[in-house]
Amino acid sequence: MDRDELRREYNFDYSKVVRGKYFKQLLQEGANVIVLDPDVAKAFGDSSSVNEALRSLLNLARSTQRLSKRSSRGSLKHRAA
Repeated sequence: MDRDELRREYNFDYSKVVRGKYFKQLLQEGANVIVLDPDVAKAFGDSSSVNEALRSLLNLARSTQRLSKRSSRGSLKHRAA
């Protein structure tokens, strides 16, 4: 059997195929496919753990940003003096 040929049990009937069947659904729900580098993918078991790690990173970035904004306000007092 040639590797490029389909087996007999994989006899697809392309006359029943509907082009763009899930297109509207994907637009409504939003679908982003992101390919991770192999070393990064190896560190995570599944998409849920990747999402959890990224959410933690976002929360850390937000809290760090709030802290840096507070510290820069304090420096204004020293400039006026």
